[in-house]
Amino acid sequence: MKLLFELSGENPTLPCAELECIGNVIDSRSQVAVAECPHPGDARRLAMTHVVLEYLGECLPDITSFRHLLSDLSLSTDQPFAGRAKMVHEGCQERNPCSQREFEQLIGTMITGPVCLNNPAVEYRAILSKDRCYFGRVLFRIDRGAYDGRNPGRREFFHPGVMMPRMARTLVNLSLCGAGSVLLDPFCGTGGILIEAEMLSMEVMGSDFDPLMIQGCAGNTKKSSLLIADTTRLPVRNQTVDAVVTDFPYGQSVCIKKADTMERLYHDALDEMRRVLKPGSRAVVVTHRDISSIAVQHMTLLQHHTQRVHKSLTRHILVLGT
Repeated sequence: MKLLFELSGENPTLPCAELECIGNVIDSRSQVAVAECPHPGDARRLAMTHVVLEYLGECLPDITSFRHLLSDLSLSTDQPFAGRAKMVHEGCQERNPCSQREFEQLIGTMITGPVCLNNPAVEYRAILSKDRCYFGRVLFRIDRGAYDGRNPGRREFFHPGVMMPRMARTLVNLSLCGAGSVLLDPFCGTGGILIEAEMLSMEVMGSDFDPLMIQGCAGNTKKSSLLIADTTRLPVRNQTVDAVVTDFPYGQSVCIKKADTMERLYHDALDEMRRVLKPGSRAVVVTHRDISSIAVQHMTLLQHHTQRVHKSLTRHILVLGT
């Protein structure tokens, strides 16, 4: 089924890349994408999507083209409906003097059925971004508030500097793994990544060299297999893991066995990840600096994303293939 996604604007590349876990992306613009998805319900696992819609069509981002699109579709509904429009990109407004309200009014007048703006049973949305106007029927919205409800501060064990649930889920999604897959986080810390993988019914393993972290992680997670281990010498058999998703430590103050420098840690840990991963699998790793030149010595660099956390910290998110 062809779906339309209204994406979050919190990162320029991650929301679209995340869609790969549920389907094949065939078109995208700023904060909007179109993808072929065999199981639309799987989209509920997404973290950086706001709205999932049935794709109905697209046109140039002007009112005349949109009128022709609606005329060709000749839509009707017996249920109360509303029409909404969103103009994502400023450049769209520069090319199109029409307002958001005009697009919404056109939906209301050209679709046959009872209009209800306050509590509609059906919602149609036009999303204007750059040089295109995409149109669809809302299937569901992603409950992004659920991620806020899993704020790390509410966990049984908390440690400063942990990753927020929405980003942790995005990283898990970038691994392309689903229910029953074996996912390993070799720097599991308080277990944020493990929690998100558990919620997707994966077989989850976490390791850390710090016994305190493993003890705390055990209180935060439900089904994960946890062990105290040196990430450069994991007690895991060759080619038995479907995905590695991890956030590397950000400084040499952390407890790292047999790793005199962060440079050595990167090399040794990546080599160990490649050893335990099945052929054709992915490692999604997060670092505080760009280690692409190191990573390509061990695996194939598939994607490189960045996320600015604050003035002194930019995360580099590398998606690596075996």
